[in-house]
Amino acid sequence: MARRPTGRRFALPRITLSHVTAGFVAVLVGYTSSAVIIFQAAAAAGASPAQIGGWLSALGLAMGVTSIGLSLHFRQPILTAWSTPGAALLAVSLPGLPLSEAIGIFLFSAVLILICGITGWFARLMQIIPQSIAAAMLAGVLLRFGLEAFASLEGDFVLVLAMFLTYLAAKRWQPRYAIVMVLLVGLGVAAALGEIDTHQAGLTITAPQPVWPTFSLSSLIGVGVPLFVVTMASQNAPGVATLRAAGYDAPISPLMIWTGLATLVLAPFGAFSVCLAAITAAICMGPEVDPDRDRRYPAAICAGGFYLVAGLFGGSIGTLFDALPSGLVLAIAGLALLSTIGGSLHRALLESHQREPALITFLVTGSGVTLFGVGAAFWGLAAGLLSLFVLSPPRHG
Repeated sequence: MARRPTGRRFALPRITLSHVTAGFVAVLVGYTSSAVIIFQAAAAAGASPAQIGGWLSALGLAMGVTSIGLSLHFRQPILTAWSTPGAALLAVSLPGLPLSEAIGIFLFSAVLILICGITGWFARLMQIIPQSIAAAMLAGVLLRFGLEAFASLEGDFVLVLAMFLTYLAAKRWQPRYAIVMVLLVGLGVAAALGEIDTHQAGLTITAPQPVWPTFSLSSLIGVGVPLFVVTMASQNAPGVATLRAAGYDAPISPLMIWTGLATLVLAPFGAFSVCLAAITAAICMGPEVDPDRDRRYPAAICAGGFYLVAGLFGGSIGTLFDALPSGLVLAIAGLALLSTIGGSLHRALLESHQREPALITFLVTGSGVTLFGVGAAFWGLAAGLLSLFVLSPPRHG
């Protein structure tokens, strides 16, 4: 586990180029992979274009403040995110409901997360999960990004090949700056090929607009409870697993309390869910960030800073990320996560008596299956724990 440093807890950390790059890549991947789902969810709730921009502004502010504050407090790379599965759920569940009821749903879900944090129920549940199963789930969550990095060779061969060769050369001679060099080469090649389209890009500051909530029992049960379950099972559980798999020991209940409070305060402005990040957090936890695990947390602080910038400009930030070719985004995400995927697989398969349950966890999670509105990370975890229970030899004495 990461050591809890002593002394001046709030002393400013030393930030390096690798920290800044990891933070930028984490935010880049987060926005380009799922910001469009936020637009769909907000539109489904009947939000105006200005209100949709306000949703992204509120989310950026919430994620930025919590990422910076929690990482500084615990001296660990704790990155928050919006719940992408939750946004997808809202996109199909909110049509026909007034915007005020949607805000009431967000508040209700935030209160349930707060209760989990205050009571410690979620923390006790996560303590039951063996390290091998948690690592296998993380590897399964990240598998898609590794596969898509190389699948993107089909559509952007020259760009992705140049990035991959740069990655290999940098890992051989300058491993700490591998992702920095890959990003710079990718931007340079994309610009040379004319694949960066800035015609639609622009920056406008968007002020979040509060909406007074209303509550309906049917919408709270029909949408609020599923939003809470999806957020906890498909986002917070993998987020905790990511922390534990990387060797960090931040207490779970305070994380739930602070993310729940952030959601509760900013829900009237459209912050439907603030939770622990998994995929983007893993980008800030790899050895490329810093060989010393205890010095990687500034990457999450940098990501929080980029979140604040993205929140300041609201919906217009999406047009900037859309200007980049998809091959660049897929390649930089996959290459940045290679070390984390490899390390997670190693930890998952290390114990021979837990190898098959861990493999089942990895395969179910990596399959991307969604059942009853709950994502693959939860079902991979459930399948792994069930397999471990059935296949483990009985204890005598």
